[in-house]
Amino acid sequence: MAISPPSDLVLDVVNAADPMQVSAAREKLRAVSATREASVLTASNAGFESAINSIETPASKSGLGNIHRPEHHEKIPETYRKFEASVLNTFIQNMMPSDTEEVYGKGSAGEFWKGMMSEQMADEMSKKGGIGIAEQVYSQALQRQRNAAPVSAVNEDDKKIAMSMVTDFQRRIFSDTETKKTNS
Repeated sequence: MAISPPSDLVLDVVNAADPMQVSAAREKLRAVSATREASVLTASNAGFESAINSIETPASKSGLGNIHRPEHHEKIPETYRKFEASVLNTFIQNMMPSDTEEVYGKGSAGEFWKGMMSEQMADEMSKKGGIGIAEQVYSQALQRQRNAAPVSAVNEDDKKIAMSMVTDFQRRIFSDTETKKTNS
């Protein structure tokens, strides 16, 4: 004769217990777990950011979540940031759903509000570092300035040649004008 014990003794005990006591026990366990987790984060001088970074996401698994922007010693001028914001605005407007009448409204007013929303999103993205367009364009502009040859002093001979060319051009224009007046 075989004895067949219940498959889960613990579950049977929980089912037999008072539901209010079970609920209270669960809440105490959650509170203790949360307190322990908070003390571990505080002790390691890590905070909310490290807790969020420890979450497994598709981006973190693929390595995209580990992108760290290099620290720039020089500030990117506002003009470059605004340029990046305008490019991002175009991207965001194209990515937004087209059937948004319930959210933004109908007609040109709805399109206006939708455009404002994408503009604000793009501006905030560029303020937070964007996607690197501003940095790239700014570094290219700095490189062009470094590679530009210094402007040579104006040579007096070059100046005389330029002035004679201007004078010759003026004579031709005035002579053509006078010729047309006499022919008319």
